[in-house]
Amino acid sequence: MKLKISLLAVLGVATLALTGCTATESGAGGATAPGEQVTIAVVTHGTAGDSFWDVVKSGAEQAGTDLGATVTYQGDGDPVKQSQLIEAAVAAQPDGLVVSMANPDGVKSAVEKAVAAGIPVITINSGLEKSLEFGAQTHVGQSEYIAGQGAGEQLAEADVSNVICIIHEAGNSGLEERCKGAADTIGATVSNVQVDVANLADAQNTIKSKLLADPSIDAVLTLQTGVAVAASQAIDEAQSPATLATFDVSADVTRLIQDGKMLFAVDQQPYSQGYLPVTFLTLQKRNGDVVGGGLPVYSGPGFVTKQNAAQVAKFAENGTR
Repeated sequence: MKLKISLLAVLGVATLALTGCTATESGAGGATAPGEQVTIAVVTHGTAGDSFWDVVKSGAEQAGTDLGATVTYQGDGDPVKQSQLIEAAVAAQPDGLVVSMANPDGVKSAVEKAVAAGIPVITINSGLEKSLEFGAQTHVGQSEYIAGQGAGEQLAEADVSNVICIIHEAGNSGLEERCKGAADTIGATVSNVQVDVANLADAQNTIKSKLLADPSIDAVLTLQTGVAVAASQAIDEAQSPATLATFDVSADVTRLIQDGKMLFAVDQQPYSQGYLPVTFLTLQKRNGDVVGGGLPVYSGPGFVTKQNAAQVAKFAENGTR
């Protein structure tokens, strides 16, 4: 509840400070906010077509529309290519830069170049532990370890004893932290299983094979919505009684929860991860405000269960959750 109140307060202040007149451009146009035109570059490790990152992108672009700021969005899961995108964005001299850091050390140099060039940087989603060290002003997202602990507590209440945690991006420190948080909290055996989010059919087969090879596995924790759907199908095909839970929310995930095929989803509210940093950087450019005070702005974790899945599903269908 405190988190929701704080986010509403931030958005309320930003709206009062930034909205008002008519806009020149901002993705699709809109009302012009007072002061100069603002350009914000967003560079993430998200891949095209990933439903999670589509929501982040929508949030960033909507903030641009609402505030009369121009927002550019690019993403690449390869840290070398992401670094190149960051450096290209820096060369264009935006008024602010938003970056996710799934592989912090892989993008460190590019992020530090942005800071050295005097461009305000906000990190989102992954890379919380390195954000301030690299010179970012704040981080918008969740503590992946704390979120993992929350997932572990939920699974512990389900009395599971043998869990597989499905990591879908090699080298993504945030995903590893989720599994570690769950393992440190759940009081059960937790084994990490590596799959490739770009090949969900293969991921489904890998999970199915694990379930068939070890009937004692009684829970599957996935870290991405597409992998969650694949895991649900794998559980069905293996005729396994394993409990399924996931990180992140989509229309498919809320349906699985409502149908009783998934216990819960950890919700980090990706729309906020796009919307808030664009709002913060626009506010900084136009009013000199620096948000965060050196601390992260948490967008999660929240939990979607059968009790609230129908309500969240309405937003998921709209592409904002």
